[in-house]
Amino acid sequence: MAKKPAPKSKAKLTPPDIAGADIGGESPQKASPVPADANISFAFGEPQADGGETHQVAGGDVATLTTQQGAPVADDQNTLKQGARGPALLEDFHFREKIFHFDHERIPERVVHARGYGAHGFFELTDSLADVTRADIFQRVGERTPAFVRFSTVAGSKGSFDLARDVRGFAVKLYTNEGNWDLVGNNIPVFFIQDAIKFPDLVHSAKPEPDRNFPQAQTAHDNFWDFISLTPESFHMIMWTMSDRAIPRSFRTMEGFGVHTFRLVDAKGKSTFVKFHWKPKQGLQSVVWNEAVKINGADPDFHRRDLWDAINGGDFPEWELGVQLFDDAFADSFDFDVLDATKIIPEELVPVRVVGRLVLDRVVDNFFAETEQVAFCTQNIVPGIDFSNDPLLAGRNFSYLDTQIKRLGGPNFTHIPINAPKCPMAHFQQDGHMAMRNPKGRVNYEPNSWGPTIGGPREDPVHGFTSFPDVADGPKQRVRSESFADHYSQARQFFVSQTPIEQKHIGDALVFELSKVERPDIRSRTVSHLLNIDENLAVAVADGLGLAIPDAAVAARKPITDLPPSDPLSIIKNGPESFKGRKLGILLSNDADAALFKALLKAVDAEGAVYEVVAPKIGGVTLSDGTKVAAKHKIDGGPSVLFDAVAILVSDEGASLLSLDAAAKDFATDAFAHCKFIGISAEAEALFVAAGIADDLDQACLPLSKAADARTFIEACRALRFWPRELTVDLDAANGE
Repeated sequence: MAKKPAPKSKAKLTPPDIAGADIGGESPQKASPVPADANISFAFGEPQADGGETHQVAGGDVATLTTQQGAPVADDQNTLKQGARGPALLEDFHFREKIFHFDHERIPERVVHARGYGAHGFFELTDSLADVTRADIFQRVGERTPAFVRFSTVAGSKGSFDLARDVRGFAVKLYTNEGNWDLVGNNIPVFFIQDAIKFPDLVHSAKPEPDRNFPQAQTAHDNFWDFISLTPESFHMIMWTMSDRAIPRSFRTMEGFGVHTFRLVDAKGKSTFVKFHWKPKQGLQSVVWNEAVKINGADPDFHRRDLWDAINGGDFPEWELGVQLFDDAFADSFDFDVLDATKIIPEELVPVRVVGRLVLDRVVDNFFAETEQVAFCTQNIVPGIDFSNDPLLAGRNFSYLDTQIKRLGGPNFTHIPINAPKCPMAHFQQDGHMAMRNPKGRVNYEPNSWGPTIGGPREDPVHGFTSFPDVADGPKQRVRSESFADHYSQARQFFVSQTPIEQKHIGDALVFELSKVERPDIRSRTVSHLLNIDENLAVAVADGLGLAIPDAAVAARKPITDLPPSDPLSIIKNGPESFKGRKLGILLSNDADAALFKALLKAVDAEGAVYEVVAPKIGGVTLSDGTKVAAKHKIDGGPSVLFDAVAILVSDEGASLLSLDAAAKDFATDAFAHCKFIGISAEAEALFVAAGIADDLDQACLPLSKAADARTFIEACRALRFWPRELTVDLDAANGE
């Protein structure tokens, strides 16, 4: 890789200076040495004698950070590298000890991505990449490669709920002819940190606070925002996680990203940089926060059930695999460092080239054997694909293998069928915990002189994996390259790329999360960073918190304020073209118009959508022509949050009865508040009167009075939401705030 112009000086990232912060109301004091015979109380609560040197931060004695062997740590912010932008070095014992301990914190649950759901499918190549890579999977158009995909949340435990505001894991295992390739990504193309040595700190801050073990699957607490407000590099990711990207409607309606910059290498050894994108053919779609909260109560398995139902119903989810390809010249001319995992390359600069499709067409036979035991490792690549010097990726390559060895009991997790390659294997690895097979014969080493029959496998210099011979230079040091120093420009670009309603949702999310933070100084510090992203956003958040506007945080590098908006960053601008694959909830009562109901079902079927009936009793209803219709949900178990749009078909008597039922009124008011399209039979007006919203019905509340209205209604539902309504049902918006 060509080198970035050498900076005049290297920027060493040091722990944030919080000496002047107002923490707990105590005045900061200067550091002072402590006598060698003093007792020092560590956070673990046990006194330690002969404590050595300490310093004071924000008014209290703090012991010097050490390794588990007691060696003082000079830098806990950066892994050891060969040059500022060079590869991470294996000799970094502090990083290895830190990440090793972190990997082994949970038994047997994954430390992160514990709550997951998987499915089988295939990848089909549609455009050969033979011009840039020798990877076998990218050679022959039309060839299908078996695949297994696991979706997940990051912060919650296995027993948490699906609709947490969180990053979603999007991990794809491809069983290629030359071994397993694991593209272990997320539904967001950037990450919170630039260097893997900070990953334990990030996750510790987001997980339940250790003294109380709550909140679960939430970041709306002091520890997370304390860490974030002291880590400016996180604020691009914060814009994404506070957007609706973090509360997707379905696994089927979210993008996937490889996050890091990788390399494609051709048969001659030439390298091309690549970023991987999974783009859903179903279009992008999310829910609103109030809806997510209620979905978690009504169906905490909402995403799991949706994927299960779609595949078993024959509506196979599909994504296009796209690649952004670029060379050294582009990397050197780009305003940001392509090795920085907190940055994207806008699609307007490097278009996404679609090269294949991923289809999920089979659910698992056994959740534990497959979804729970599947082991993804970022280091699992195949000839023709290689790593870049991204320091976050280097740490993941170490961490994932170590984690799987511990979590699955030993080094033989590839003996588990879901993890086993589907191509021939031959090696001399043997024994170990839970070994299901061992090499046969007397030879278990190489080189050996036993010949091809007895001697076993041999290296293949021609077809075997070879690393790209990247040249690294520079001193061994713990530094962060100055090319990683711009923390706000792309955060601003993401924000200005959103539609006004999406920008509002980001502000609302920040206010909600920070309102759960108890310490005012953490709230203020967070807003100080927002001032470097968008002043109007910062003012809105501060006002929502009743907070005085602080001074802007000092930026390591002056933000670029004129980066153009990028339409691919908006969910609303990339929604579906139809209502296909979406779910209509139909609230029925006895004696509802049978012809209208049948017309609605016909329109739903023609659109490729699905429906579920909600009724006063689970036994169902009898329509006006005597037809009996079974119910999927009883009214108080089938709230409107479970559906993409709703229709209410009732008789006069049914409307009168439902008007007395709180759950039925909630069905109507929630659908209205969440800006959904609502189909309403004439008899249903009484329910809306009882719910107090009859005078507020708008153009997205469509009448269903004759059969032709059903098709008109379903066509309107293609828009998914009528966003102008939100400005009339939100207090802050109504007050012009």
